[in-house]
Formats: sequence, structure tokens, C-alpha cells
Amino acid sequence: MNRRRRGLSPEDQELWGRVVQTARPLKSDYKPAPQPEPAPNPVPPKKPALRATPEMARGSFRPTPSRPPPGHDLAHPLSEALAKVPVRMDKRKFQRLSRGKLDPEARIDLHGMTLAQAHGALNGFILRAQAQGLRLVLVITGKGKTVSDDGPIPRRQGALKHDVPQWLRMAPLNGCVLEIREAHARHGGSGAYYVYLRKTRA
Repeated sequence: MNRRRRGLSPEDQELWGRVVQTARPLKSDYKPAPQPEPAPNPVPPKKPALRATPEMARGSFRPTPSRPPPGHDLAHPLSEALAKVPVRMDKRKFQRLSRGKLDPEARIDLHGMTLAQAHGALNGFILRAQAQGLRLVLVITGKGKTVSDDGPIPRRQGALKHDVPQWLRMAPLNGCVLEIREAHARHGGSGAYYVYLRKTRA
């Protein structure tokens, strides 16, 4: 059964009109928060312009090479560093060693080799010497050629002289070596090292 929608009667419309006339908007204390103003973009300070000098114009300008501060020299004397290492071998034998009174049982000369060649030769020499029961061997590195130090990067004198003690403290040699010291003058002085080996285990 269909029902028709009924509209408001004239009496209802009149009543609704009166209600609308008496309506008042609600009061509210809400106020939108003020938005902060965007900060201006900071302007980076301008770098002072490089002034041209007569040397630059003539093309003869060279920057002053930077050198390491005192106490940071890359070529510290190895004799000083080795002398500070505690003695691990027999003290009496060490005293004789320091005076050059112990003769090496074998020696190897690394002169003329590249670093890669010298590293391999040193490893083989030390391992064979210990396997043969030797205790004291001599490793000759040379003092190294004098190197000019005019450039901005300081260069070390005598790469072999510097690297050999490090190789002796690394695998596979660190388990064989008990003591490393600069040789006495009669055995090459600062151009050679005494290497005192550990006893082989039975």
C-alpha cells in the first residue's frame, strides 16, 4: 500500500517559522592559534677573494709544502723503538749479543730486492732456519738511500729497514721469533738485524 508523503500543514509551517526567528547562534571561545612567521634564509658569509700576486702572474708561485708537526716524523729511528722493547731472551746472551760477541749462524742479504721479493725470501729463510734448529740469524737490509724531503708528503728512508721488523712480528714468523735487535757494528750496525729464534718444539 503506497503512502504519500505529507508536507507540513499551514499551522506547522507557521509554528516552525516562529521557532526559527527565536534561534540564536551559540557562542564559542575557540580562536585559531597564530601561525609563526617563516624564518628568513640565512645568507652564508662571502669568502674573501684571493688576491693575485706578482709571483702568480709570472707563474712562479709555489705553495709552501706542509710538514708534519714536531714529534710526528714518519722516520723515527728504529734503534730507539727496538731498544724500548723488553728483553725476552736470556739476559746473559743478550748482553753478549749487544756487544757483538755472538756470531750469527746464518744470514740473508735483502739488498736489491723489491719489497714483495724480500718479504717472501725472509719468510722462507726464517722458517728454514728454525726448522734446522738455528737460534741466531742475521737479516741484512741496508740503511737505505738518502731521500729528498722537498715535497708535501714526507718519505721514509730505507723501506726494507723499516718493514723487516714488522714482517718478523707478523704471521707466519711471529711464532718463530723471540728477539729482534739492531746488529752490532761488526755485523752491519743499523743496516742489519739480529733475529733470535725460539727453540723448535720436539
